[in-house]
Amino acid sequence: MTDLKGKVAIITGAASGIGLAGVETFVAAGAQVIAGDVQDEKGKALETRFGPDKVRFTHCDVTDMGQLEALMQSAVDAFGGLDILWNNAGHGGTPTSVEELDLDGFDATMNLLLKQVFAGTKFAIPHMKARGKGSVINTSSISAVCAGYAPITYSVAKKGVAHFSKLAAAELAKYQIRVNAILPGFIATSIFGASLGLSREVADQMAEMVSQAGGSMQPIGRVGRGSDIAEMAAFLASDAASFITGGEFLVDGGMTVGPPHSWNEQVASPLLDALGISPEQAEQMRLAMAAQS
Repeated sequence: MTDLKGKVAIITGAASGIGLAGVETFVAAGAQVIAGDVQDEKGKALETRFGPDKVRFTHCDVTDMGQLEALMQSAVDAFGGLDILWNNAGHGGTPTSVEELDLDGFDATMNLLLKQVFAGTKFAIPHMKARGKGSVINTSSISAVCAGYAPITYSVAKKGVAHFSKLAAAELAKYQIRVNAILPGFIATSIFGASLGLSREVADQMAEMVSQAGGSMQPIGRVGRGSDIAEMAAFLASDAASFITGGEFLVDGGMTVGPPHSWNEQVASPLLDALGISPEQAEQMRLAMAAQS
């Protein structure tokens, strides 16, 4: 298991989904965690569950710069310092296309998904410098590298998160502060329902439906779990990853290895489909050619 003993971490968006899995994983690895979120009831339940010696909940709207800066200070006040920052908070953003772009929604999406990553990192730097080193982890997305997985504004913001991580890694290496990005694939969380405007309760229920029905979308044969991302984050936060910075880590069940026909023999390739040739017909043609050779 990853060892985070003696380390103090901040995780934003910590009350549900990937962030909640992060709190569970980091605490199990020995870290003390400041859990930042706007979901007060769920956040306070975390503090009760683990105890205030391991987890402290702090209400934090990451688009409010004052609250975000105070969140960084809360790690020092509660546990004596800050070693790890996981900028994880987010939602699906505005769903509109370029042609129908909602400019206010664009600004809100960028503030939540990109600006707060810049700002959270900025506010963490002096605390990490005081510790002599640190690890910043940023949640990006496979939509940063492929079209078709999320709305365009969300995808562009997540691309920015990934590239920011590389640039910040270069700038902060002199302080022994490492910066890496995780690009999750199809993870069963409430973000899908929340992006549709559903209530938190209904979105949580939808996450369970996604978990049961989405396995066929990736070669690995199952939907991702929050713990899959949390385990990668814990590794990147640990001293075992001390030689790793500026990386973009796909954790996607193989979703981006290629189109479905590259890993699912039941799916026709686009070329065969365009020619009107079914997978069965293609196999018959292959066998006929093999018999002639």
